[in-house]
Amino acid sequence: MSAADFELVAAVRTALAERADPERAVAQQRYMKSAMPFRGLSSPELKAALRPLLRDWEPGDRARWEATVRALWDEAAFREERYAALAVARHRRARAFVDAAAMPLLRHLVETGAWWDLVDEVATHLVGDALAGDRDELTPVVRAWARDEDLWVRRTAVLAQVGRGAGTDPELLRDVVEANVDDPSFWLRKAIGWALRDRARTDPAWVRAEVERLGERLSGLSRREAMKHL
Repeated sequence: MSAADFELVAAVRTALAERADPERAVAQQRYMKSAMPFRGLSSPELKAALRPLLRDWEPGDRARWEATVRALWDEAAFREERYAALAVARHRRARAFVDAAAMPLLRHLVETGAWWDLVDEVATHLVGDALAGDRDELTPVVRAWARDEDLWVRRTAVLAQVGRGAGTDPELLRDVVEANVDDPSFWLRKAIGWALRDRARTDPAWVRAEVERLGERLSGLSRREAMKHL
């Protein structure tokens, strides 16, 4: 952790503490069913708190960027610190670091985050960006994640192409859905429906064909989500 920007980490913690709303924090923790407490910031308040801290921040090299993300994430006492870690991970000056070499870090965030508010941002943005930038190396990795023992790693694989539009690899999407379509978990059924619904924006015929092909294997939840706008 010696490479981390501890000045930034301390500044983030101070900014969150200064804007704390204990009453809202209790409600947020209850809603999110989180063991980790909240500071009580709304999403716009969190963005406003982080904006001046990150505007001119220079991640430097990959080691400093990753160490800073890990310091905010692993040492978090409040959930907003993990949201801040994701903002650092997605920093515009760190885009070059979100690649195949970042996958161990991203898997760590998924496995230790293990809840939708954290995992879905990692999946649709960080893993999605890495995959889009290096399909040859990361397509087999995402396929392997779709068959992992960890539910949240599998959900990440299903959601990794959400928002990619025409850049979606339909063969990979079919494979990650196929690997999880029989799983009874709500989190995977919802993810499958979301991924198919997103694909329907650019290729509705493909989604209709997949829904028909999968037939009764596709849960009612996944089917309803997939066909929501068709």
